[in-house]
Amino acid sequence: MSRTDTTKTGGELIPVKFSRLTRRGLILGLSLSQVIALGIGGVSLVGALYAGGGILVLYSAPIWLLAITLVWVRIGGRALIEWLPVCTWWLWRTTGGQLLYRRRIVTPRPAGTLALPGDMARLREYADPETGAGMIHDPTGNTLTVAVRVTHPAFVLLDPSEQNRRVTAWGRVLATICRSGRISALQVLERTLPDSGQGLAEWWAEHGTHDGSWASTTYAELIDRAGPAGERHATTLSLSLDMRAAARQIRTAGGGIKGAANVLRQEMATLVAALRAADLTPSGWLSTGEIAVMLRTAYDPAIGPTLERHGQLGQDLATAGPVALSTGIQRSISLICTPLRTDQAVRDIRKKKVEHISDQAQRRRIGQIQDASQTAEYEDVLRQEADLTAGHGVLRYTGLIAVTAPTVEELDTAVAAIEQAAIQASCETRLLVGQQAAAFTAAALPLARRI
Repeated sequence: MSRTDTTKTGGELIPVKFSRLTRRGLILGLSLSQVIALGIGGVSLVGALYAGGGILVLYSAPIWLLAITLVWVRIGGRALIEWLPVCTWWLWRTTGGQLLYRRRIVTPRPAGTLALPGDMARLREYADPETGAGMIHDPTGNTLTVAVRVTHPAFVLLDPSEQNRRVTAWGRVLATICRSGRISALQVLERTLPDSGQGLAEWWAEHGTHDGSWASTTYAELIDRAGPAGERHATTLSLSLDMRAAARQIRTAGGGIKGAANVLRQEMATLVAALRAADLTPSGWLSTGEIAVMLRTAYDPAIGPTLERHGQLGQDLATAGPVALSTGIQRSISLICTPLRTDQAVRDIRKKKVEHISDQAQRRRIGQIQDASQTAEYEDVLRQEADLTAGHGVLRYTGLIAVTAPTVEELDTAVAAIEQAAIQASCETRLLVGQQAAAFTAAALPLARRI
């Protein structure tokens, strides 16, 4: 949950605070899988002791030693037992040949499907006839997603009072998506893209002085050379409708994808109004062609300037998937906000309070001291309860960063730079292993996917 406390003391800003990453478990900080592993190991050890001990303890040693190792040995911030599902899923995809994607150029695809790797191949496109927006239907997740491009001024260059006002306005935007109960997720995607130089060229063509002078010629050559080497940032918001939660409204609106589009269109209008009230400028909902260009650019960064210069080239979702990865480094930062209904949030907070109180009692019983991080987590739960009682919404946040590079060496360098920047910003990052396919689609594509 986010807490947008914008009270100002002596002209200083109070930063927005996110709840700490919870590290609680079923009991004493242990997850369910860890408790099961310890239970199996404990049963084998106790059974050996009761059966006579001695040599039986040695015979059962592989079981309880393995259990101890799986529970307490950690790699990459995770216990070994928590890596088992990831490794199992990765091995399953490896044996099925699902880690490689080969586009069959000459093989036609079913109409309305997306040419994307893995489980993204099940997605379907729908062009809304009223708004012209391209909507992406996930029949498995039962969601309908639409994206809008947003422009905004540089936040750090604003004065403190204006920053406070904008933070408060953004809090109202998040509160808006919590109220209806029909939104599955809101994704904020910020991408760095290689600039084709088209914007500079258009500005020079419109405002430049073309008199054939040395200054005019030199400036035109400078724009021609510097433009393609530049970098620009693009921000999009993706809104995903939960078709299960909105089933009644969808039936009322006609049913099917058309009825879901009618319901989503209402949420789109509400979001646009909230964005404009927050001084954010939505530049129209992305069409199917614009979404296709974004998808293709995410898989193939260097093709972006070419697609931008050649108009309709690449604006087809049926050919939006990767063909071959060319050179170019791209970074995408995605913040996925999942709103919780009020009743769900109340149950979740009540469950967390019970777990914290039970853990505290168990620690006192065995003489274990409670550290400051556990106390801070409990205070976060109490703050969430107070904010919910005051009428605010509760959202779960997932932050993902996708980095694409032409070589492994350049990729390692870029990842190291991002990790260092995260440390300087007091953020904790975790490199995903064996989950790249699902994480990439959630982090780099404007489809509001969750992992």
